[in-house]
Amino acid sequence: MLVTTDYNRQNAVEYARKWAFSRNPLFYNFAGIGGDCTSFISQCIYAGCCEMNYQPENGWYYRSLEDRSPSWSGVSFFYQFMVTNQLNGPYAVESYAGGLELGDVIQLQNDMGRFYHTLLVTGFEDGTYLVSAHTDDAYNRRLDTYQYADARYLHITGIREYKKDEKSCFSNFYNGISFYG
Repeated sequence: MLVTTDYNRQNAVEYARKWAFSRNPLFYNFAGIGGDCTSFISQCIYAGCCEMNYQPENGWYYRSLEDRSPSWSGVSFFYQFMVTNQLNGPYAVESYAGGLELGDVIQLQNDMGRFYHTLLVTGFEDGTYLVSAHTDDAYNRRLDTYQYADARYLHITGIREYKKDEKSCFSNFYNGISFYG
C-alpha cells in the first residue's frame, strides 16, 4: 500500500556531509561524462526517503550505470520527475528564492537558459543558502559564490512509499553497504 510520509531532511544533509568530498561505492562517478552533481543530489534525497520509483519511462532510480533512470543523473529529467511525480518516491514543488528548507534543491541556469547544476541546501548563513554538490565538490558552500544567470528552487514536500523498515535502509545506504534494509 502506498502511503505519504515526511521527507527526512536530516538524513539527506547527513549523507551530503559524509559523501561531499568522496564517492559512495554503490554509485558510478559521472564527473568525467557530464558531471556527478545530479546523481549526488539524488543520492542525498534517497537517503532522506529510501524510496526509488522504478517506472521504466518516468521513474527515478539507480541500480547500476547501465540500469538507471535519466532523472537520477540528468538535471532537466530530475526536475521533471520531482515536480510531476504522482506515484511512489519523493515529490517537490517549485518554490521561491527564500522558500527552501534543509534538504531542498537548487538548480542553476547559465546565460543561454540551460539548467546545468544541481545543489542540495545543507545550511544557511547571512541571508544566503549553504549548499553541497559533486563535480566541483562542496559542503556548505555559500550559494552566492557561484556564477549563474538564474536558479530554480525545489521544495521537497513529501514521499509516497511502500511501507518498510526505514532505519535499516538509511544505515545500510549511509555506510555504502546496500540500497536496501
